[in-house]
Amino acid sequence: MSAADEVLDVVDREDRVVGQAPRGEVYARGLIHRCVFVQAVDAHGRIFVHRRTASKLVFPSAYDMFVGGVVGAGESYDEAALREAEEELGVTGLPRPEPLFAFLYEGEGGAWWSSVYRVRCELPVRPQESEVAWHAFLDPGELRRRVAEGGWTWVPDGLEAYRRLGELGR
Repeated sequence: MSAADEVLDVVDREDRVVGQAPRGEVYARGLIHRCVFVQAVDAHGRIFVHRRTASKLVFPSAYDMFVGGVVGAGESYDEAALREAEEELGVTGLPRPEPLFAFLYEGEGGAWWSSVYRVRCELPVRPQESEVAWHAFLDPGELRRRVAEGGWTWVPDGLEAYRRLGELGR
């Protein structure tokens, strides 16, 4: 099954399930769905940052300071956060990610409910090659500098989550 065939819950502006559709159709029709963003932090407090592969359906080759993805049909945000973090980081046995906040992203690429998490990852990472083209753990100050200087193209939904996280002082 391709990523475009994965079935997602379609939700309304209040995050209530109103139907289901394949991912490709959800994107093509601009339907609201659910996503998770997980900030992975190592034992030194550095944040996992990566560049998405060119083959990604949404925001190919852009940088992100979160791992994550869509929530499958019938899957909870918490289940998706752990699954996506382990898949993208290439690890097993992560602690349950800590939920931080949720928001409705509306911008470039469409609209989706976004649940933001943080997880401590002290395991050696082996990022999923189909998802991650480059990665590093960056000091929070280095990440702030990279975002501020504008030299990298960031995924807009991750950038919005990062800004909201900063506003909360987290």
